Amino acid sequence: MWDEDPDCVDLDLSGLKCPLPVLRTRKALRGLAAGRTLVVTCTDPLAALDIPNLVREEGAHLDAAERLEGQPAGRLRFRITVSARPPHS
Repeated sequence: MWDEDPDCVDLDLSGLKCPLPVLRTRKALRGLAAGRTLVVTCTDPLAALDIPNLVREEGAHLDAAERLEGQPAGRLRFRITVSARPPHS
């Protein structure tokens, strides 16, 4: 499901602390064309709240969010689809 889409862009933000995961995710979202998918992986526990809020603010769609098992512990992954017209335009 996560890696099957050829229009999918992976963004690994593991090790970054708040506010960097949100800032880099915002920049990536704004740089992608409508319909493209962004998969964000991060380790910052605050991202569980911050990334969904950012997605809503940007007018994108949060397709899925999950906690990953294994090492490093506490990784989060979000699958986001860019909308046709984000509200910041």
